[in-house]
Amino acid sequence: MAQVPAAAQVLDVLRYLARQPGPAGAAAIARDLDLPRSSTYHLLGALIEAGFVVHLPEERRYGLGVGAYELATGYARHEPLQRLARMPLAALVDRTGYSAHLAVLHGREVIYVIEERALGRPPLVTDVGVRLPAQLTASGRAMLAGLPPAQLRALYPDPSAFVLRNELGPRSLSALRPLLVQVRRAGFAREDGEITAAFGSVAAAVNDHSGHPVASVALTFPDSEVAAPGRREFLAGHVVRTAASITRRIGG
Repeated sequence: MAQVPAAAQVLDVLRYLARQPGPAGAAAIARDLDLPRSSTYHLLGALIEAGFVVHLPEERRYGLGVGAYELATGYARHEPLQRLARMPLAALVDRTGYSAHLAVLHGREVIYVIEERALGRPPLVTDVGVRLPAQLTASGRAMLAGLPPAQLRALYPDPSAFVLRNELGPRSLSALRPLLVQVRRAGFAREDGEITAAFGSVAAAVNDHSGHPVASVALTFPDSEVAAPGRREFLAGHVVRTAASITRRIGG
């Protein structure tokens, strides 16, 4: 990509806009991507003409356009992430005997896109298509821990952004941050009864080539079956290795 700098810059702009919680100004794009101001306007103009970016003149900001949406829907139709993740996820279930799932982050929610149910295990709330508050789930925490602080603040501007189940879990950004620090230190996330009473989960992030979390792998189990010391950590090790395998498969 170094031989085609213009193409690299176009992709950088699109990735930048995709990561923002809302439209961004040209000055911010130029600053954060270390681009000359004139080059930034030139790139934005070309992307607007192609339909990948829209200009919001009243706000003096730029956002993703219909062309980007068409790419995203094309990606969804081909489902490459799900295809690449399904076999490692099934192998994880075979090794551990517990149900596993793959989730993606959408705003302040996680969306479950694969569920591999272990033989004889009851159905879980984390069925395909289900959305849950990201800060309550191990899947969500694994991905939130990999986001820049500014993006985290944009997602959770005040306590009203924190939706609870079972009256458990963080109720503010100051309560969430220490949990995410633990995730980064341990290399995996966990939750205990915050989604379903008497059940817990461990999860690890799947990262793209830039280190950005694009999904997470999680394993869910009854609390009573993981009471032995080190049992959760043992299962978390399997989850981390599975997430790393999927990361390699997608080129991360």
